[in-house]
Amino acid sequence: MDFKGKVVIITGASSGIGKACAVEFAKRGANLVLAARQYVTLCEITAELEKSHNIKALAVQADVSKQEDCEQLIKQAVATFGQIDILINNAGLSMRALFQEVDLMVLKNLMDVNFWGTVYCSKYALSEILKTKGSIIGVSSIAGYRGLPGRTGYSASKFAMNGFMESLRTELLKTGVHVMVACPGFTTSNIRVAALAEDGQSHGETSMDEGKMMTAEEVAKIMADGIVNRKRTLVIGGQGKLTVWLNKLLPALADNLVFNHFTKEKNALIK
Repeated sequence: MDFKGKVVIITGASSGIGKACAVEFAKRGANLVLAARQYVTLCEITAELEKSHNIKALAVQADVSKQEDCEQLIKQAVATFGQIDILINNAGLSMRALFQEVDLMVLKNLMDVNFWGTVYCSKYALSEILKTKGSIIGVSSIAGYRGLPGRTGYSASKFAMNGFMESLRTELLKTGVHVMVACPGFTTSNIRVAALAEDGQSHGETSMDEGKMMTAEEVAKIMADGIVNRKRTLVIGGQGKLTVWLNKLLPALADNLVFNHFTKEKNALIK
């Protein structure tokens, strides 16, 4: 697929995988609609990408947990470019707290952003993507296949996203629309720094050694190639692939391995 002239919407585009996707698709010639809550940062990114890659980019301030923001995002994209070819539902929040101790509003917040944000944006973009026989992408996680301790709300939201995307893919099977779920393993990004504690406040620091993790740029390239090849699912990274298969074949062993892995994180929640 030649991305030149294609219109790509990316939510959560101000940092991490979203920003890396913006750079990757700009390199490949796509025009961009970048959405996030951090409007000033988005404007800086769009200006830089327009200058360095000779593409057109639009910054839209949007909180995907708000249905009306998602509707306006799609309307602005169509008003500016007249079409939508690819929607990348990337905006997301994480958490780090034991369920026994967490405020339930933290879980609701994660569902609103990670799940409902995907639903809202996909709903309003679908009629346009049907016209172009384009792609709807959900940036999920290994946590959408295997529940992780201290991440009950995060895992639940990603499991929900995976189920939604699978149902949507089946509904659209004969329409020419491509639906892909991308599930990166642990990736260097600020999602763990911004992860919510039990009281809903940001942790402000990562709990893991990110030195051996995949970079957001590597993930973005794999995702772009996955869209080119109209992939159904991308489980990204060796550790992620192993975790998914172990959970299917030997779930009790997976329980123990995951438990032991998370006892080694910084300031471990389980011991």
